[in-house]
Amino acid sequence: MRIFVTGATGAVGRYAVPALLEAGHEVTALARTPDKAAGLTARGATAVTVSLFDRAALAAAFDGHDAVANLASAIPPMTRFLSNRAWADCAKVRTEGSAAVAGAALDAGVGHLVQESVSMLYRDHGTRWISEDHPVDRYPIARTNLAAEASAHGFTESGGTGVVLRFGWFYGPGAAHAEQLFAQARHHIAAQLGPSGGYVSSIHVADAGRAVAAALHAPAGTYNVVDDEPLTKREYADALAEAAGARAWFRGPGRAALLLGDRLTSLTRSLRVANTKFREATGWAPEFPSAREGWRATAAALSR
Repeated sequence: MRIFVTGATGAVGRYAVPALLEAGHEVTALARTPDKAAGLTARGATAVTVSLFDRAALAAAFDGHDAVANLASAIPPMTRFLSNRAWADCAKVRTEGSAAVAGAALDAGVGHLVQESVSMLYRDHGTRWISEDHPVDRYPIARTNLAAEASAHGFTESGGTGVVLRFGWFYGPGAAHAEQLFAQARHHIAAQLGPSGGYVSSIHVADAGRAVAAALHAPAGTYNVVDDEPLTKREYADALAEAAGARAWFRGPGRAALLLGDRLTSLTRSLRVANTKFREATGWAPEFPSAREGWRATAAALSR
């Protein structure tokens, strides 16, 4: 198949492109700078430069492709995570960009659209397992993800196959926030957002990249892409500290993070998310069943 990938140099895209190539697909990837284009070309992809917000130009670029994987995002750095202003670019990418991509894919006669989303949309369910039919929230940041999902569903309603992947909390080499958390852990600081007994559903970026390739064979719909064993907030902090080889002297902010309201809602709630539907639909399975194994591999990779 011929696949067009947006966000090809991002946290997931840098793993999705090689996964698609290894599966035998021909990959075209959007590149915003000459350096990024050169990197994609070196990996075996064809790099093109086009605006994510120009539907007509995107349709021309998508012509002749069988599928589009929209992995574009613009999440702000941790230092600006609490600033509503810092999310403006991400909001534009998820709303206007995703709408342009879906519309262009329809215009170009593309049959399959894979849209990146997040599992942090679900409401807090404590210790209960969460499947795709559980209710979601519409807090400010979540609305933009839901807009992106709506564009993919509209693609399906117009005759295509739209697949939404609700990823867990990303970590691994190349995920900027994860690398920052790992650096903190090496200095004996363990991030624990929310009550210690709440659950974190995460996904190593390499497993996320392979999920994008697997999604090309999934029926239209929404799928959770998370590891097999969600950890409690405390277990996750312990796994990070163990991988960093530094006992945590400080854990926080814990319950205090709840005081920041919807600015940290996506990270403080308890989400014990199940990946059963996606595994059964595609045969995909994570290489790293939990963050324990994944953080160890991440530590080894970052040390190299």
